[in-house]
Amino acid sequence: METKIAIQGIKGSFHHQVAGEYFGADVTLEECMSFPILVQSLVQNRTGLGIMALENSIAGSIIPNYALIDHNNLHIIGEHILNINMNLMALEGQMVEDIKEIHSHPMALLQCSEFFAKYPHIKLVESADTAESARLIREGNLKGIAAVGSPIAAQMFGLSILAAGIHNIKNNQTRFVIIKTQNKAIPKDEINKASIKFELDDTPGSLATVLNVMNNCKLNLTKIQSMPIAETPFKYSFFVDVTFEKYKHYEKAKAIIELMTTHFKVLGEYKKVQA
Repeated sequence: METKIAIQGIKGSFHHQVAGEYFGADVTLEECMSFPILVQSLVQNRTGLGIMALENSIAGSIIPNYALIDHNNLHIIGEHILNINMNLMALEGQMVEDIKEIHSHPMALLQCSEFFAKYPHIKLVESADTAESARLIREGNLKGIAAVGSPIAAQMFGLSILAAGIHNIKNNQTRFVIIKTQNKAIPKDEINKASIKFELDDTPGSLATVLNVMNNCKLNLTKIQSMPIAETPFKYSFFVDVTFEKYKHYEKAKAIIELMTTHFKVLGEYKKVQA
């Protein structure tokens, strides 16, 4: 039986593009209009795998998604880096000066803030998905409204690109993770990256001590993200990505760090992607 893959957004979205690049073009997708809905499709076994954006090189981390993975005990089994090309699109026959509103996902709008600053008369409207915004313009024949999204979305919904590559920094990349409810069994000699989560007591130098263990065990820290713990003000959870050449080095560090921290959890062990 073919595994159904949950994506945030609809066909034509960046998540759809990742599905094609990571799994191949011939995949069965379930379109989810929010990340919580995507997670529920996995938890309720409607889908076997999910694709979730986690961080962007311009806009930074999508912090709520870290919490979704953690709270629902999901596992990261892979990752994919996508070069993001943001484009302003609308019904044909219009120019940027004709546009009164731009609709798109908030992360997409954030990545294009410098372009929008040139057109202060245009109202920015947050939506659930880049491609969905494009589809609604086509279906409603909405003039004076534009969307921000991928060239694929413009092509799929027959919109004209009014301005191409409008993101602030041209080297614009988003890291997506592949998630499922159970960890995938990958041979240890193929694993060279891990995502872990832990909490620390309010002791001076406690985080520095953990980071020192990682260094001594030959782990390369590639990401650290803190998140406030709502129940205990001014305490934080830490989400950390590490890479390593030998699994035994990671295994040693993991055993030590688990003793030094509280609420330690492995979120995923997988192969790192080459950016």
